[in-house]
Amino acid sequence: MDITCNHLVKSKTEVDTLINEFVTYLAVEKNRAPNTIEAYMRDGRRFLLATGYEGPESLARLTTGSITAYLKKLRESGMSGASVARNLAAVKGLFKYLVAEGITESNPAEPMESPKIWRRVPGVLSTQEVDRLLAAPRSAEAGAIRDQAMLETLYATGLRVSELVNLKLNEVNLEAGYITTLGKGSKERVAPLGEMAVESIVRYKSEARAGLLKGKSSDFLFITRLSKPMTRQGFWKTIKKYTRIAGISKNITPHSLRHSFATHLLEGGADLRSVQEMLGHSDITTTQIYTHVARKRIKEIYDKVHPRAR
Repeated sequence: MDITCNHLVKSKTEVDTLINEFVTYLAVEKNRAPNTIEAYMRDGRRFLLATGYEGPESLARLTTGSITAYLKKLRESGMSGASVARNLAAVKGLFKYLVAEGITESNPAEPMESPKIWRRVPGVLSTQEVDRLLAAPRSAEAGAIRDQAMLETLYATGLRVSELVNLKLNEVNLEAGYITTLGKGSKERVAPLGEMAVESIVRYKSEARAGLLKGKSSDFLFITRLSKPMTRQGFWKTIKKYTRIAGISKNITPHSLRHSFATHLLEGGADLRSVQEMLGHSDITTTQIYTHVARKRIKEIYDKVHPRAR
């Protein structure tokens, strides 16, 4: 089929119309989080344009094989395995919508699963590296006290960074030792707080928070020097700073502490369902990736210390 300029204009118009309807469905019917909606909108639009969508009738020619070929091209273009897996999730969500609305009868994406080679094994810190990172904010100034409380809270709870920076004062129960948070899909969950995290938050609230607020008020727990809530980007820079101070050479992001939280729990004997609940995963298969990481680390420890391993 020849692709003319007129064809492209028509295709983009048809695609935008469908994607706008898909986004409304995700927001209203499925109550998806804004970040998920944005990713599905972008990835769904890319898929429809790449497959030459011109209207509902053009969906009939799509097969499981054509979706696989599309994902393979994304991987070959240099896209990370995690991003390819996210694109597949968007395509699967799009086809679920199309079937639910009666726009198409078949769902070629339904039998597809994310290949293990596309799933990026998350970076994990050792317990010794975690100790060094959490001890890195040594200063007694307000920003460092806040930073240590944030790091302790992140590792103690396994929160996503967006959940951490959006924590409200009334969501933290220091006496009982737990927090409540709204995760993906606006689902509320409860996460326990360890003693050290509680102590660091108590210190932050008593010694640093008022100084950062400078007479202003805020419902958010963690505040910057501008008397505003910490942002995801701001905390990303913060954790990079303390990674350098701690002398850790790994590429560490805020999500690394969430990965480490889950892996260390499993290594310590926690059951998978409990870790799933604490992480806020709707599907246990998402949590299962950490069992592979835990097994690998246990094998590395065994090979290193067992006298008959070599």
